[in-house]
Amino acid sequence: MIPKTMRFALLGLCAAALAAPALAQTAPAAAPAPALSYGRSITLAEAKVVVAAAEAEARKTGLAMVITVVEPNGAMVLSEKMDGSQYGSVEVARRKAETSANFRRPTSYFQEAVKGGTLNAIFTGALAIEGGELLILDGKIVGAVGASGGTGAQDGQTARAGVAALK
Repeated sequence: MIPKTMRFALLGLCAAALAAPALAQTAPAAAPAPALSYGRSITLAEAKVVVAAAEAEARKTGLAMVITVVEPNGAMVLSEKMDGSQYGSVEVARRKAETSANFRRPTSYFQEAVKGGTLNAIFTGALAIEGGELLILDGKIVGAVGASGGTGAQDGQTARAGVAALK
C-alpha cells in the first residue's frame, strides 16, 4: 500500500506531466521527418576536399573561418582554423556540424524555426544559426560540415561551397 503522502506526490507528478506538452518543443508544421538516412562515414580524403572548397570560398569573401567536418554520428574528422579566425569559432563550427548531422538537417532549419516562433527556448541540443550543412553521397548522409567566422549567411555560404565540392 502506498502511503497517503506518497499518493499525493505521485498525483502531483502526474498532473505536472499532463501539463508538460504546453512547455514542450513545437516542431514546425511544414517540416516532415527527414527522408534521408545515415550512410557510411565520410573519409579523411573527402573531408579534405570539403574543407579546401570551403576555405577557398572564405578567402574569396575575405573571411577567416573555422571549418569542421564530422561523421554522421557527430565525431570530428577534420577541423581547420584559418589564420586570424576568432577562437570562439572553433566550438561554434563543431557544434554547427554536429547539429546538422545529429538532426539530419541544415542548421538554418532551426534558425528559421526560432524566427518563426515554432521552436521555443526549452528545446536544447541544436545550434540554431546558419552554417551547418549535411554531406550527402549516394542519397545517404555521410557527415556534415560546419563553418563559423562571419555572419550566419556567410557561414552558410562557406559551408555550402564545401558541400558542392563533394559531388
